[in-house]
Amino acid sequence: MSRPVPLTALKTFEVAARLLSFKRAAQELNVTPTAVSHQIQNLEETLGTKLFRRLPGGLELTSAGEVALPGLKDGFGKLKEAVELIGSAGAGDVLTVLAPPSFAMRWLMPRLHRFAIRHPDIDVRVSTRMRQFGYRTLGGTRATDSGTLQSWCEELDVVVTFGAGNYAGFAVTSLFPVTITPLCAPQQVPASGVSPAELARIPLLHDDRGLMYDHHSYWDVWLREQQIAGIDTAAGMHFSHSILALEAAAEGLGITVTTPALAREALSSGKLVKPFSLEVPLHYGYDLISNEVAARREAVEAFRVWAFEEARAERELHALTRLSEQSI
Repeated sequence: MSRPVPLTALKTFEVAARLLSFKRAAQELNVTPTAVSHQIQNLEETLGTKLFRRLPGGLELTSAGEVALPGLKDGFGKLKEAVELIGSAGAGDVLTVLAPPSFAMRWLMPRLHRFAIRHPDIDVRVSTRMRQFGYRTLGGTRATDSGTLQSWCEELDVVVTFGAGNYAGFAVTSLFPVTITPLCAPQQVPASGVSPAELARIPLLHDDRGLMYDHHSYWDVWLREQQIAGIDTAAGMHFSHSILALEAAAEGLGITVTTPALAREALSSGKLVKPFSLEVPLHYGYDLISNEVAARREAVEAFRVWAFEEARAERELHALTRLSEQSI
C-alpha cells in the first residue's frame, strides 16, 4: 500500500461497520449516504481489498472488515480519550460541579469554603438544575436517565446524584446514605412534646422526593415505622425540593418529613427542631459521579477526597441510627 490512508475514511468505515448501514452512518457523521459510500469506495481502493459485501438485505463485513473493526474501534476510542484529557489539562484548575438545589444550598455551600482554603489553586464552579437528579429507578438502567447522566458527566467534572448508587460505567464516590424524620419550627412543639394526637393537628408539609424517586411518601414511610395511624397524609402542601419544604417548616407553616442531613445548620441554630427521636434509614443517598476521564484529573480527585471527608459525620450518624434500630 503506497498511498496514505485518510483518517476520515477510517472513521467512516468504523461507523458504517459498527452500524452496518451507510444511511445510519451518514446520520451519525452528519454527511450524506453518498459521501459515506464514496469514502468507503476510496478506502477499499487504497487498501486493495473489499471491506463490505453489499447484500439485498443490507451490509455484511468481509473477513478483512471483521479483522479491521476491533482495532479501529479501540484506536478511535483512545484518540477520543486523549483529546478529552488534553481538554481537561487545558482547563487548568477549573472544577465544575453539578448538584441538586437542596444539596447545593444546604450541604455543599456551607462547607465549600474549607475546600477553597485547602485548595486555593482550584477554581470551583457550582451549578444546579431544576430537574430530577440521578435515575428515577434509584440507580437503575433506564436509557433516557442514563443518557442524561452521561451527557452531564461529559459537560461537567462532578455530578452529585441522589439515588441507590448503581451507576455502571462511572467513577462513583458514595458520600452518605440518608434518613428521614419530622422537622418543624420550635413553636409547633408544645412543652409536653408531640403526641400522635398533637401531630394530627399540625399541617403536613411534603418533601416529594420520596414520591419522585421511590414512589412512596416520606410521611407514609415514617408513620409506618413509628406505628402511628390516623394521620391524613393526603393533606398538606407539596414541594418538589426539600429546601422548599424546610423553608416552609421553618416559617411555621407546618411539619415536614425530610432528611435532617440537609438541615444541620437550622437544627443547630434552633430554627428547626426534631420532635421525634426516630430517624428512618432509606436505601439510597448522595453520590459523586464522574466519567472515567474526568475522574483522573487531580482537581476532581481532590474534591472527591475532600467531600468524602466532609461527609464522615453524616455516615457516622447514619451508622448509629442503624445500630439503634437493630437494638430495639
